[in-house]
Amino acid sequence: MPYRSLTPKELLYRGNADTEVNDTSWSVRWEAVDERQVLDALPAELEFHTSGSTGPSRCWRRTREAAWQEAGMLAEFVTQGAASPPGAVVAFAPPLHVYGALATFLMPARLGVPVWYRKEYVGALPETGQRHAVVVATPWIFSLLLRHIDWVRSFEHLTVLYSSAMLPADAGRLLQEAGPGRVTLIELLGSTETGGIATRRWQGGEPPAWTLFPDVTRVEREAPGTDGADGTDGAVPLVIRGPRLAHQPGEPRPAEWHTGDLVEPLDARTFRLVGRVGRLVKVNGRRVNLDEAEHALRGRLDCADLALVPVNSPMIGEHVDVYVVPSPGAGADDLDLSPVVALLGARPRRVHVVPEISRSALGKLRPQRTPPHATASE
Repeated sequence: MPYRSLTPKELLYRGNADTEVNDTSWSVRWEAVDERQVLDALPAELEFHTSGSTGPSRCWRRTREAAWQEAGMLAEFVTQGAASPPGAVVAFAPPLHVYGALATFLMPARLGVPVWYRKEYVGALPETGQRHAVVVATPWIFSLLLRHIDWVRSFEHLTVLYSSAMLPADAGRLLQEAGPGRVTLIELLGSTETGGIATRRWQGGEPPAWTLFPDVTRVEREAPGTDGADGTDGAVPLVIRGPRLAHQPGEPRPAEWHTGDLVEPLDARTFRLVGRVGRLVKVNGRRVNLDEAEHALRGRLDCADLALVPVNSPMIGEHVDVYVVPSPGAGADDLDLSPVVALLGARPRRVHVVPEISRSALGKLRPQRTPPHATASE
């Protein structure tokens, strides 16, 4: 796949929201560009829009200085602990979104290295000529890297940066098949409203706890009604403060932000993530993290895609609907849903067999609209 060569000036002039910058393949060399050149070319504020996964999409703005500062933190994260600094970036996250703007658009400039970008799944990966590269990943890129495992093994070290939906099962497979210590996975926890909040790095085994970004602090809050009976003992809302919080047009920057996550604090800087408040449901008295359940089911259910959606039933209260895209050539009658029942501890309220599941460009689940020709069963 050809990558159109752009100069840093051309890329910055077009901006991170430009259609061609997001939808075509390109490469840029950042070796001879300094901070002043980048900041002078950027607008005073960058605009981003929420994905619409938890409500109407809204516009949020952050200053170019805050974006440049955060891109520098990402550059430090991918450099720390490596035998040699990264010499290239291969990016798949669209710059339109805050993660792509920071990691695809600005982080290579902070590193001073060439970047290759494309959004398509198919095609050969670029020959970077480097021993250590960074991949800016979205959920489906792990399966792409597995298909090109020889490309992965051509590096002495590959750092995969990821900030999106919960990690796919292919991420663990990649760490194993690449060989011991070859791939480091760096996860980012954040949002359009906050930018990066916390990070963790691992090379296999049980993922470690999350650590706050250097300029982020956690505000102590108690979780109302959390008594431990539902499996969230010790969990509190994740409320943060920091200088990079975004603001809505015409509004001041908020002093703090309620993220909507529940966490188990380990100390002032680290925590375990329990889950999103809206993604924790209680089915038959048992608390289920729907993100973790989806993650587990992807390795057990023979389907092209699936989603677990929380619902409220007038008869039994909180429950779950399952949306399933059958594997190619399969139909509704071919689905074995016993793994879903075993994991939830109950039958889902309803199963929707659909041709596709609505997700954002970064893999986050959007509100599902069941098309008229889809099938459903109680």
